[in-house]
Amino acid sequence: MATAQNTIDFLLDQLSVLGEVSAKKMFGEYCLYFAGKPVGLVCDDQLYLKPTKTGKEKLVSVIEGSPYPGANPHLLITADQWEDSEWLCGLVQATARELPIPKPRKMNK
Repeated sequence: MATAQNTIDFLLDQLSVLGEVSAKKMFGEYCLYFAGKPVGLVCDDQLYLKPTKTGKEKLVSVIEGSPYPGANPHLLITADQWEDSEWLCGLVQATARELPIPKPRKMNK
């Protein structure tokens, strides 16, 4: 089941105060970016953030899941947690701070 557009719209609206948040569609699902860094995935209308130490500390209960078969475990952020925009923004910022800057892609000739 692919992620619904209204799910992405709601999530991006909740994160809009950060300014530098975007989502790129990939195979019916989405990659979530903050300040150019991929911080998570939205698959089957669920948010999966890349696991970081600070991210885990911000969660009352850590739930891990795989966004798709064969993927590394991610932090599953349930839809009810999306309601607290301030908390969600802090979690996304904290996650991005711990992630490395993506390596530039090589252009094919």
